[in-house]
Amino acid sequence: MLAPIFILLLLGMVAYGIYFGASHSVQQIAADAARTAIAGLNQTERKALVTDFIAHDVTGYPFVNASKLTVDAKDSVIDGSQFVVSVSYDARDLPIWNLFQSLPMPSVTIQRQSTIRVGGI
Repeated sequence: MLAPIFILLLLGMVAYGIYFGASHSVQQIAADAARTAIAGLNQTERKALVTDFIAHDVTGYPFVNASKLTVDAKDSVIDGSQFVVSVSYDARDLPIWNLFQSLPMPSVTIQRQSTIRVGGI
């Protein structure tokens, strides 16, 4: 009698866990792309390094499909000595959306960003 409730709870925990794993992976992608960009001498080189990182190294992150990532990399408009990498991920294909619709659900788009200081100290 309680088995269906426990199974539902277990599936819910797994689905939310996969979503949180994807969210963490997107944050790590933003941070790693920003660390890669620090080697660039100007905004154009840094953007090229970020694009190359996304194209070649994102396959190793769990729960993330590289074709659903959107990346924006540019110098900060507030502080010119900072470079900002923003990553958005369309999470529509994750199993969390198959749960009951009455449950509170997180956003379908996962957005994270990472900032690095350029030019040394």
